[in-house]
Amino acid sequence: MSSNIFASGCSAGLLPRSAPPQARSDERRQNGVIKKDSGSQEDLSFQDLTSIEKERRQLLLRSELPFWRILSYYRGTSLRAVVSDSLVWTTLLIYVWIRWRANTIDYVPAAVAMMEKTNVNILGGFLSFFLVLFVNQTNDRFLEMYGFSKACSGRIQDIAGVAKTQLPYEVADRLVCHFNAAHIAGYVGLNAIGQGSPYSKSNFFDHYNAKHHLLTKNEMKILSHHDMDNSGLCMKELTTWCQQDVAQARKDGLIDAHQEKSMHDKILQFRAAMDGMYDYTDQPPHFFYIHFLVLLSALYLPLFAIDMAYSSGWGDNKSIQLDILQGVIVFLQCIFVAGLRSLGTKMIDPYGDDLEDLSVINYVEGTLEICRTIMASKQPNRGAPSAPPKQPAKGAPSAPAPTPKQPAKGAPVATTCHTIEKSKQPAKGAPSTTTTKHPIKKQPTKWRPTKWRAVDIV
Repeated sequence: MSSNIFASGCSAGLLPRSAPPQARSDERRQNGVIKKDSGSQEDLSFQDLTSIEKERRQLLLRSELPFWRILSYYRGTSLRAVVSDSLVWTTLLIYVWIRWRANTIDYVPAAVAMMEKTNVNILGGFLSFFLVLFVNQTNDRFLEMYGFSKACSGRIQDIAGVAKTQLPYEVADRLVCHFNAAHIAGYVGLNAIGQGSPYSKSNFFDHYNAKHHLLTKNEMKILSHHDMDNSGLCMKELTTWCQQDVAQARKDGLIDAHQEKSMHDKILQFRAAMDGMYDYTDQPPHFFYIHFLVLLSALYLPLFAIDMAYSSGWGDNKSIQLDILQGVIVFLQCIFVAGLRSLGTKMIDPYGDDLEDLSVINYVEGTLEICRTIMASKQPNRGAPSAPPKQPAKGAPSAPAPTPKQPAKGAPVATTCHTIEKSKQPAKGAPSTTTTKHPIKKQPTKWRPTKWRAVDIV
């Protein structure tokens, strides 16, 4: 780590003039990182990457298939690694040669008695322990890097959501475009360390930049001094642009100090997750450990084949059936040792072009799609008046008003406060449908004599 900082300081002019010349003209470094040895492998096109990604996503769906369908596949399985391993074939040839020798002679060699006193199973137990430990370590490493990739996507979505609701559209769109560009440039920068990655500027970054218009030509010109294919510094600068966009929005009064701090935290979390990917890629498991496992495997499998071959019978105890059965056991042991070692090795670098690697294209395109959905979202105004009802066309018959259903004669009617308030007075002479617990008795009217006045008489 200190050597990387030292080299980056040289390129930025931070070292004093008295620094040694080799520190300023180190040909093994470029843009502050160690150059990866250039190989003869040609860059894959974007169509090739898409084809690998499609097959990779289909491979993930095979985990829940029945066992008989799982056994029918060859690509993306341990059989492909076992068949291409020369140690497996060497072990099988040793077993076949000894058994062929045993079936061509009629006596029992003296080496048979010596082999009965050996115990290869102890070495096999130690090797099994170290292989399982190796696979567990690389699996944890694989899942950690998967978590870093998903964390980068999550932080971009967080910023897109906050920017959509708090910033004007032009400012928010600029911020989200810079953030997505930093995301893609981060995967391209992985070429500078470790085993490299198939994602380059020409076949990966330029494709998405042209499709989604993430950066303008002027912005690309500003970033041209970075070698995106051999450095992660372009991702670092784009991440700083995002922080500058947030700081400018705070100066313009578009967000407050609390919102600015929250957005800065999200951007720094993205950069920390991307740095985690770079750190794991830059530091694979120790070569000493890998060499130790390979050495144990190369010694154990031939010894296991010899032990099984000498214990399969000699002289009168020979049996073709036993030879076949012992040969199958030897092959299964080769699958166990070579398969576990190959499985652990494949999980060391999950950003390659293997079918078992992480789905980088799926992460990038999924993030872009979610950001586009967030930026295009529109919520209806709650205070807006509702649309008036449609008037029937002129001359068209209007729909008759629904007539309330009348209860049957004599049927009791349940009344509530609401129905009492809106009830209509029944017609005169109609029987009342309501009953009271204590009916009021009608008093008879008394006859009163008419009083005549004198004026009326005259």
